[in-house]
Amino acid sequence: MNKKFFSFLIIVALFMGALYYSNNVQSPIQSSLNYIKSSYLNTLSYIDALFEKHFFQAQRIAQLNEKLKNYEINKVLNIQLASELKDLYKNNHTLFANDPKIELVRSISYEKFGNLNRVWLDVLEYNSSKIYGLTYKDFVAGIVIPKNNKPLALLNKDIKSTYAVYVGKDKAPGIAHGNNEENILVNFIPAWFHINEGDEVITSGLDHIFFQGLKVGKVISVSKSQGYQSALIEPYYQANEPNYFYLIRSPQ
Repeated sequence: MNKKFFSFLIIVALFMGALYYSNNVQSPIQSSLNYIKSSYLNTLSYIDALFEKHFFQAQRIAQLNEKLKNYEINKVLNIQLASELKDLYKNNHTLFANDPKIELVRSISYEKFGNLNRVWLDVLEYNSSKIYGLTYKDFVAGIVIPKNNKPLALLNKDIKSTYAVYVGKDKAPGIAHGNNEENILVNFIPAWFHINEGDEVITSGLDHIFFQGLKVGKVISVSKSQGYQSALIEPYYQANEPNYFYLIRSPQ
């Protein structure tokens, strides 16, 4: 009896090891599980929508009407701003354009148990030849890369989540990336820029992943080495509930 139980444990261990380390085994199972999870989440969203429609309809309509008023005001202001920018470009004979494309996307599951920095996303019309920026509200959440031709979010703290930033009021350029720990790093900051603790870090847009001005975090400490500076950053986005994000399809 003990031998049979021991043999069963060995078979289970080998199977789990194959799932964890073999892409050939992982890929079809992973695709099936993600499809099931996506369908399950769609069903939950549909049920929630029905529930809200029947039980919170009046309150919801009032809230949406108030939001609609604010959106209409902002829409007018944005039209005015767009018109002024268009005139500015025309008067200065510039070909610059500003037409970012952003859409709401949903997370499906973590790539692997125990790694909270990598999340599979449900993205319609995904182009696996590009790297996309990912935000949560107006905070940078990470980047999206292809893996097995599927969209995988590398959140800020992942060591391979890399993008261009500005640091401080003087907009010192640098490269931000995770370190698989609580904070993130900005490297290759030129030594002649003066960086202070508390300086804000924003995206620079020079990587064509994000547009300029999205908030990343604040400087905790600064160090110097080999003619450059490095800054330790406390990120604004904390991946506590990675359910929905905004995907930046095109920063301009």
